[in-house]
Amino acid sequence: MTSLTLDAEALYREVLRAMEQLLANCARPPRLVGVASGGVWLAERLRADLALSDEIGTLSSAMHRDDFSQRGLSASGQTVLPFDVNAADLIVLDDVLYTGRTIRAVLNELFDYGRPASVRLVVLVDRGGRELPIQADFAAARVALPASQSLALARAEDGRFSLQVQGAAS
Repeated sequence: MTSLTLDAEALYREVLRAMEQLLANCARPPRLVGVASGGVWLAERLRADLALSDEIGTLSSAMHRDDFSQRGLSASGQTVLPFDVNAADLIVLDDVLYTGRTIRAVLNELFDYGRPASVRLVVLVDRGGRELPIQADFAAARVALPASQSLALARAEDGRFSLQVQGAAS
């Protein structure tokens, strides 16, 4: 049995480089919106590292999940969009992209607030296993994990990221 080790800090640096390139080529800077909670952590750190003055937004998937009756409300956070999303260019950030169901839910939530000009998805890790036709515009890493395992982003008190594989290996 092989154990998967991912350097979350190295992956974050890849996302940071991609964001620097994207911002250098934009006519107007996009707004950062993080998916609660790992995506918000990424957005907060990118905002600081890129010296962006705009506030970041938070998107919760709780109200639009197709498994809401099983999961209930998540304690990870509520949607907060401190800016008008209408005609805005947005970058939605998430830690791990898997089935696509969370992204579908946060897009539905986002469009409850208005109609953005564009939405791009940036993730730290794409682990495959898509159930919906959703893909990231940028993923720092692509890995394959069995369905019995999950990948979780953690943030230390000093703000450093780590990734842990949880569950049984197949």
